[in-house]
Amino acid sequence: MAVHAHPDDESSKGAATMAKYVSEGVPVLVVTCTGGERGSVLNPKLQGDKYIEENIHEVRAKEMDEAREILGIEQEWLGYVDSGLPEGDPLPPLPEGCFALADVEEAAGELVKKIRAFKPQVITTYDENGGYPHPDHIMTHKVTMVAFDGAADTEKFPEAEYGAAYQPQKLYYNQGFNKPRTIALHEALLARGLESPYGEWLERWKEFERKERTLTTHVPCADFFEIRDKALIAHATQIDPDGGWFRVPMEIQKEVWPTEEYELAKSLVDTSLPESDLFAGIRENA
Repeated sequence: MAVHAHPDDESSKGAATMAKYVSEGVPVLVVTCTGGERGSVLNPKLQGDKYIEENIHEVRAKEMDEAREILGIEQEWLGYVDSGLPEGDPLPPLPEGCFALADVEEAAGELVKKIRAFKPQVITTYDENGGYPHPDHIMTHKVTMVAFDGAADTEKFPEAEYGAAYQPQKLYYNQGFNKPRTIALHEALLARGLESPYGEWLERWKEFERKERTLTTHVPCADFFEIRDKALIAHATQIDPDGGWFRVPMEIQKEVWPTEEYELAKSLVDTSLPESDLFAGIRENA
């Protein structure tokens, strides 16, 4: 189970990993916490389209359906409203009724229902910083952490209301946007005399002195990078197919960095780090 904040997050974070496991017969469920209603139309080719602007919730839901089919996954909504990304100094208040202002225990209870019904052995989500400081990403982290433990807690989440107790075995943070990967691809492009889209990224890393995360798990999934990209392009309002996401030639990606990365946050099974499989320690005990 992959728990994400908005439609398109599942295709930009861990999509090749999911496609790989689907190809192996592993059931994969994405839980999308919000409908992405307040997300800006980031694809310049679709900006100013009145229908999209007036029907953004419906449009993004259709995009999610298309991405789901491409990846071969299941997908469900947690049912909350996008909080938007506040901008300004000072930041404006979050809109009333949005996901980031929801009660954490109540939202976790909704996720517990889905965990108990689907019974995932592994859950992926964001770290405590949300991967980046969007309020919905941070809230997704909080809710998932409570639900991971709460799925087995029948006092907090009684079975009569939330379904039979169940305990997932491992929880990971998505860490695909990591500095070692960015540097490796940046240097590989420059060495081949090609322009790199990562120069500004690396400068911003220096500016903010971003703390590096521990990459515990590198999942080989290069054979599924094309599927990942197709799923991402399905989110047409969010992704420009001619934009920076796709400026690194596929053959370079596969050669230089053929994996997706995760940080093991919780494990109830014995495993040796580093890993190459999210199910390490689970398969051995099956």
